[in-house]
Amino acid sequence: YREYWDNGNIKLRRDYSGSEVSTEQAYDSDGTELLNDAAVAEIIAGFSNYKGEPATDDDVVTMETNAGIIKLRLFTEMTQGHAYNFKRLANFGYYDGTKFHRIIPGFVVQGGDILSRDTHRGNDGQGDAGYSIDAEFNPRPHVKGTLAMARSQNPNSAGTQFYIALAKLTQLDNKYTVFGEVTEGLEVLDAIAATPTDQADNPLMPQRILKIRVE
Repeated sequence: YREYWDNGNIKLRRDYSGSEVSTEQAYDSDGTELLNDAAVAEIIAGFSNYKGEPATDDDVVTMETNAGIIKLRLFTEMTQGHAYNFKRLANFGYYDGTKFHRIIPGFVVQGGDILSRDTHRGNDGQGDAGYSIDAEFNPRPHVKGTLAMARSQNPNSAGTQFYIALAKLTQLDNKYTVFGEVTEGLEVLDAIAATPTDQADNPLMPQRILKIRVE
């Protein structure tokens, strides 16, 4: 059995052995294999055992997206916890294949949710890795290219999801932890921000993070 997206890319492949399903694989509209619930749980479990290394001022973040490459630097003086958390997630590969699931032009692009890799589009933005880190609010302002952590109403609820500011956002200053900034690739950020979205601000065509590494 084969099912296809409107653009011709395969959406679902199901193979049978007699009348029983032997294998099944779902794909996003850009051709990326989607994860089932067991695969998501396996990634989260594997990450829990990965310690990683502390972030340093010399680290360079390379974020490969389907729109191009964005480079960032991390702030370690006042936000060592967030910088380490991000570096650990990135170098484990936790972000690989995830999407920018929330895009609001003139505001932010948000990503970092492992559930954006599964088959349930409606849960994008609801995932975490089962832990949270304490806030490290600081005086750094939100300007275009600012890297900060998303959170719930609880100030100490940041985990894996992050956002990049698309403009000066003084209303977020000292309320969210700013821990880095874009150094190259603002034009890539603009291209991602220009993609059409649905009513939930989720891009109609995937804006995918292919890989993030901090070295």
